[in-house]
Amino acid sequence: MSLLTNVMDHSLDDGYAEAAARRQADGTGGMPKTLRARLGLAAGLVLAALVVTVGAAQARVAAPVVAKEREELIDRIDRETEAADKLEDSVDELRDDVSARQRQALEQSGGGGEPHLVGVLAGAVEVHGPGVKLVVNDAEDAGTGGDGEARGTSGFSDTGRVRDRDMQRVVNGLWASGAEAIAVNGQRLTALSAIRAAGDAILVDNKPLVPPYTVLAVGDGKRLSTRFQDSLDGLYLHALQENYGIRTAISVEDGLRIPAAPSVIVRTAQPHLEKTEETEQSEKGTS
Repeated sequence: MSLLTNVMDHSLDDGYAEAAARRQADGTGGMPKTLRARLGLAAGLVLAALVVTVGAAQARVAAPVVAKEREELIDRIDRETEAADKLEDSVDELRDDVSARQRQALEQSGGGGEPHLVGVLAGAVEVHGPGVKLVVNDAEDAGTGGDGEARGTSGFSDTGRVRDRDMQRVVNGLWASGAEAIAVNGQRLTALSAIRAAGDAILVDNKPLVPPYTVLAVGDGKRLSTRFQDSLDGLYLHALQENYGIRTAISVEDGLRIPAAPSVIVRTAQPHLEKTEETEQSEKGTS
């Protein structure tokens, strides 16, 4: 309390009070005493006022110009944004049109009176029917985070996390067991699909996936499930579960729906004709 009372009673330090009293006694404090000093002070005040006035006037004159330029810039940004949105919509429409034409070409090029089969095998059309749902997830103590984002590079050991080669074996095992169409986390697999790794993340067709990995396989559900679990790849997945804590769950489903591949590359092929003696002689004759 004594400290607070001292601060309230002596709000101004004693040194400041002594300095003010000394300047007043010497005649150096307060307003200028001579006429020259007073004229200098007055001139300085007039100059400062003039600078402030001129600056305020210029700012007032330039304000409408700045506001107009700002509005024009905003309008230009809005126009360019609208144009970019239209171009993006046009690109999406063209991409959808190209994909539709590619799927149509695949369906029309099928042989044996089953053009739809070509689209199914190429991943160009949506597939629905019975099959198997297989969920593969990292071990509980693998530290995947579960934040809904693909994992980045963190340097991990071979225990507790699903690797790209594990998913390759799972997918190949389902194909070998009789699957007609497969998708991993909604990504349709085709003959050109690739399962790779980038750091800790697993990529399917260069798109990162987030665990758990849900594999949908259309086919004869019960038979497909039994054949896969009894295959070498199914036993390999079971060994991962037993030795490293990889979590798996497989179930037979009556109604699975697998989307078409986002982009299908259409290529043409020519039949290979074996050379016979007649063709060889004709080639020699033409040469």
